[in-house]
Amino acid sequence: MIRLGIIEDDEQIRTTLVNFFDSQPGFSCLLSAHSVAAFFEQWKETVYLDIVLSDIGLPGESGIKGVQRIKKHAPQCQVIMLTVYDDANRVFQALCNGASGYLLKQTPLLKIKEAVLSLYEGGAPMSPGIARMVVEYFNPRNPTDLREKLTPREAQIAAAIEEGLTNKEVAIRLDISVETVKYHIKHIYQKLEVNSRHALISRKYK
Repeated sequence: MIRLGIIEDDEQIRTTLVNFFDSQPGFSCLLSAHSVAAFFEQWKETVYLDIVLSDIGLPGESGIKGVQRIKKHAPQCQVIMLTVYDDANRVFQALCNGASGYLLKQTPLLKIKEAVLSLYEGGAPMSPGIARMVVEYFNPRNPTDLREKLTPREAQIAAAIEEGLTNKEVAIRLDISVETVKYHIKHIYQKLEVNSRHALISRKYK
C-alpha cells in the first residue's frame, strides 16, 4: 500500500486527486490540506507517509520550503512537486530542497499515478519538458557544435557582429543589402539559440 499526502490549495484539484487515488488499488490518501501549515497540523507522529504530492504556489509557506520541512519531519518520505510552474529556477530550487519528482498540473491522472509508482520503485519522475530542461542543464550543447549549423555567409555575418559592426557596416563589408543582413541575422539567432547581439557576442567569450 502506497500511503499518500497531498498539499494543494485548489479545492477541486485536491478533491479530484484524493478521490482518484483512494479509488486505486494499492493506494491510500491519508492526508490532504490546502497549505503546508495545515498539512503539518494534521500530520501526527503515528501517520506514516510514503509520498507527498505538493503544489508550489501555496498560501503562506511555499511548496518548495515545504519540501524541506517534510524531509526533516520524515526523511524517508519522498515528494513530487505537482505545479503549473515550469521555469528552471523553481525546478532546481525544488530538486535542491529535496523533491524527488516534478510534474506539471496538466499531467493526466493516470500519468500521475504512473509517476507515483515510478518514484516508489526508485525512479525520479518528471514531465517530459522538465526532464529535458534538467538534461540540458547538466549536458549543455557546445557552442562550437551549434556554430557548425551556420552557412558560410551566416558565419561571416556572425563574425562581423562579434567584431561590433552594425548591420549597415556588415552590409558594406559583404556588399549585400541591409535587409539581407537582417534576414541572415534572424536565422543566425535561431541556429545559435540566442535572441540579441549581446547574447551572440557573449557566446564567443564563454
